Amino acid sequence: MTEAARARLEDEVAELERRAAAGDQSDAARALQLRTLLRNAQVGRMPDDGLVEPGMVVTVRFAADGSETTFLLGSRDLAALDPDLEMDLYSPTSPLGAAITGRNVGDTVSYTAPSGAQEITIVSAVPFG
Repeated sequence: MTEAARARLEDEVAELERRAAAGDQSDAARALQLRTLLRNAQVGRMPDDGLVEPGMVVTVRFAADGSETTFLLGSRDLAALDPDLEMDLYSPTSPLGAAITGRNVGDTVSYTAPSGAQEITIVSAVPFG
């Protein structure tokens, strides 16, 4: 997460907590959710070491047809904070995300997508931003 995204989240939490103190429990629940995101978020630039992990822009090549796709591996909640994000996003818990998280550039992995078994090669993984 960028420093700017963290600052926006902290501002939102402060506002939600003010409203929750006035009795709005839905604001309290959202504030708790955002506090959890902040507590677990890595702030700053990821290392550019070829390891696939959340916060990386990943390109994969599909063995079936040789096509490639590039996407951000990360949290939809955090991505929603960046209105300028113009790429697909996959969660680390999605079938594709789970298959590549912790792998390295050059690795070939298989996973089961809703459309069936897939084999991909990780072409690149670079820090977002």
